[in-house]
Amino acid sequence: MSTLKDLLETGGLSAISAALRAGEVSARELATHCLEAVAVSDINAFIDVQPELTLAQADEADARLAAARQGGERVGPLLGVPMAHKDAFVTRGWRSTAGSKMLADYYSPFDATVVRKVREAGAVCVGKLNCDEFAMGSGNENSYFGPVKNPWDRTRVPGGSSGGSAAAVAAGLVPLTTGTDTGGSVRQPAAMCGVTGIKPTYGRVSRYGMIAFASSLDQAGVFARSAADCAQLLAAMAGFDERDATSLPVLPEDLAAVPAMSWAGEGSAPLGGLRVGVPAEFLNDSVTPGVRHAVQEALKRFEALGATLVPVSLPHTELAIPAYYVIAPAEASSNLARYDGVRYGHRSEDASDLKSLYMNSRAEGFGAEVKRRIMIGTFVLSHGYYDAYYRKAQQLRRMIADDFARVFGEVDVIAGPVTPETAWPIGQQKDDPVRNYLADIFTLPASLAGLPGVSLPCGFDGGLPVGLQLVGPALSEARLLTIGHVYQQETDWHLRRPGQST
Repeated sequence: MSTLKDLLETGGLSAISAALRAGEVSARELATHCLEAVAVSDINAFIDVQPELTLAQADEADARLAAARQGGERVGPLLGVPMAHKDAFVTRGWRSTAGSKMLADYYSPFDATVVRKVREAGAVCVGKLNCDEFAMGSGNENSYFGPVKNPWDRTRVPGGSSGGSAAAVAAGLVPLTTGTDTGGSVRQPAAMCGVTGIKPTYGRVSRYGMIAFASSLDQAGVFARSAADCAQLLAAMAGFDERDATSLPVLPEDLAAVPAMSWAGEGSAPLGGLRVGVPAEFLNDSVTPGVRHAVQEALKRFEALGATLVPVSLPHTELAIPAYYVIAPAEASSNLARYDGVRYGHRSEDASDLKSLYMNSRAEGFGAEVKRRIMIGTFVLSHGYYDAYYRKAQQLRRMIADDFARVFGEVDVIAGPVTPETAWPIGQQKDDPVRNYLADIFTLPASLAGLPGVSLPCGFDGGLPVGLQLVGPALSEARLLTIGHVYQQETDWHLRRPGQST
């Protein structure tokens, strides 16, 4: 690559890692370039940068790389590579705000497990990324620090809640980022920003140190330009953690091997023997014509690669929104009760007694969407309404999971659009929360069932990116990423940069 910019924006993780191992570029040079790019960026993707900490990590990485070159030791693919964390992961040295005034000045005394593991792998943290407040939103407009702008069109949202994470990769500010996905918050912004993102199986990645929204749904995920790069970062993050009671005690897949893997199917075709389920509910009239066309063209490419498309049905898809928007707010109501102005977080200066301290601190510290969901959650958990709403929602959740279990008896993966439309103008849906919620109709079912899902760039509609979603059975991350890698070997949608949609 001719320049650091070319290397970081188009080289991919393998090229960056190879240049670092060969001594052609240093971790400090890469980190400095990223910090300079963030400083002049106008998309508001970052909440906090600490150049001294970033450069200190880069110098440590350079020392490890130099020692490896002298001793011939093998180093991991992330060593010295710049990346950034969604500000839902507590991170020592950087502010950990969850995009909220409630935590605007909070510095954590410890690292989240995700942060620690990525740091141990040698990645260099450039900073903390903007997100919807407490991960509640579909457009990254609910952040106390202002909305993130989509690099493809700065008048439009990047998707949410991990909008800063997706936008930072799309804009070339960093090659890798972390995110969180509760109801689609990795897959949806990945689709809207034209990058690759994966939400792993619930429990695959530790939630320890992730600022909680809805504990039975929250899961850490990753963003990169390609499925191969996502696999490398996810490989570093995944694994059992005894500090997280929901962490799965399973043997890890060799996710790091995904770039060298191929689909182990039938015949010589790249995806020969792959059975792809296409739910009728995912390509209905709610999907705009441009999105539908891009997804259908992607499915045709799958067929050309040897896959078989199988019509299937997930009949309870439309019930995912009411189920989710009962369960998630209920859990949020419980999780956010800890922010009372006493122990940590925002404390109101206008309080005459303990009750007014609670009330005023929470009224001042939380934004409108967070308050809305707390109120909904408190209502559905209250006496006389628990059975009518919360218990019913959990029953619907089981029915949705059963739909997937039945379909996965017939197919290997399920495919469809990530979102029914492309990125909408900033502010268009600010006062229409129900329309905002509908943007997650195709991502919520997999979240409720705890299944992994990946978003792959698959085309454009009016110059804005469209994402193809692949959902697999539990613990099938390697399968999804391998299929995504095969698809991306045959297409270049994931390589397009803002301004290069045609």
